[in-house]
Amino acid sequence: MHPRLDIIIVNWNSGHQLQCCLNSILRADKESFIVERVVVVDNASTDGSAEGVEDFDLPLCLIHNIENRGFAAACNQGAKGSKADYLLFLNPDTCLFKDSLTKPLTFMEQKENRNIGILGIQLVDDNGQISHTCARFPTPGRFFSKMFGLDRLFPKLFPSHFMTEWDHREGRVVDQVIGAFFLVRRSIFEDLGGFDERFFVYFEDLDFALRARQAGWHNFYLADVQAYHKGGGTSEQVKATRLFYSLRSRILYGYKHFGWWSATGLMLGTLLLEPLTRIAWAVIRRSGRDIIETINGYFMLWRALPALLEATRKCDKL
Repeated sequence: MHPRLDIIIVNWNSGHQLQCCLNSILRADKESFIVERVVVVDNASTDGSAEGVEDFDLPLCLIHNIENRGFAAACNQGAKGSKADYLLFLNPDTCLFKDSLTKPLTFMEQKENRNIGILGIQLVDDNGQISHTCARFPTPGRFFSKMFGLDRLFPKLFPSHFMTEWDHREGRVVDQVIGAFFLVRRSIFEDLGGFDERFFVYFEDLDFALRARQAGWHNFYLADVQAYHKGGGTSEQVKATRLFYSLRSRILYGYKHFGWWSATGLMLGTLLLEPLTRIAWAVIRRSGRDIIETINGYFMLWRALPALLEATRKCDKL
């Protein structure tokens, strides 16, 4: 019996990218599995990007949210009610190639891979270059080295979160594969309760990968199959907002997975020290825009501090 697949795409002002993504799904080979649903969850886009998607010759389900519920919540929304064997969370700024679906599903169906819970594939950029998309589970020390730019100054002594020293040309078990192409067994997704919706965006895939590992599952990077990924996605449009949510999610992640002292140190370092180092790096690069985006992003973070502290208190209780 062929495995069944649901594809979930969360859209927010992705412009023409969503149409390209859906076109690529349409053109991809599907002879060895069944696409049960392609679910597009539109998070209150204002650019008309979700209009007309019902016209694609796909088993498409479009969910319109009247407000931006965040990435994790929208993914859970799209996965709800699924009866498929696998869920593929796919960013709208990706385009599949002919074998982008067949090879990963064939790999997951092999008996020797039944302990693999999450699968990512090789992603290439506009120039056809392989993106370094796999990452390590972060530690407090790794976050601090990033705050001060030590991972960039001394990468051998302070390895970065992303495995940039590895060329990503061979498959292997890794800590985390990027959420742009995130294939997961539905049973695991349900057992773990889906993505943690407290992460509005960013770190929800990392948190899920860690919980899957703690539950005994492996995360695997499959290198002999590719898809295109623009990278940055629609969040490139709002860099200060992206910085805000990234830092917010990092603090939440710390309180969820680190000890209280480490998490509190991470929060204080993020709030008090990192803005200075970020501005210093921006000055070195002579980027006035980066300075402004940094100030705006941290203004949003400080303004959201009361709600963030409440959220961290709930994380601390987990």
